[in-house]
Amino acid sequence: MHREKQGGFRNWVREDHPVTGTYTEPEAARFTATMNRCWVKSFEDITDNVDTQRFQVVDVRPLKRFLGKPPEPREGVQPGHIPGSKCMPFSDFLDNDGMMLSAEALKKFFKKSQVDLNKPICGSCGSGVTACHMVLAAHLCGAPGASVYDGSWYEWFTKAPPEHVISEVKSRL
Repeated sequence: MHREKQGGFRNWVREDHPVTGTYTEPEAARFTATMNRCWVKSFEDITDNVDTQRFQVVDVRPLKRFLGKPPEPREGVQPGHIPGSKCMPFSDFLDNDGMMLSAEALKKFFKKSQVDLNKPICGSCGSGVTACHMVLAAHLCGAPGASVYDGSWYEWFTKAPPEHVISEVKSRL
């Protein structure tokens, strides 16, 4: 099955599109952003969800970081995950060329990870950036209501009570 490749600087260069090292002054423009609260979860939303399970929390960090095995890249932050969250490493959303998998392959990944695309989903990572891979993947699979916990693991670790910091190495901390 042929699928069109899209996006990414590496792909742009691979397809021999023009690039330059010359600086170009951008034109001034006016943009007014509006916040869609449905797309962003707060610490309080996640705390409430630990008990209510109104939405699924998907952590896209590598499995070992999710489990709490290697040290976190940020000094002073211990490894682990949010109670009830599931791990879907962001790198697994991509093919060998670094491109997003097909919708069919993504749906299989969600199913294998026991994440139901018919229920609300919230992505988490280290700081709220790579969680966007999961949100895009959910959207491509027909689940456009996925959100991001923008504080992610960093905020959770610094604010959550110790019993809500789940880690295989917790007993050694």
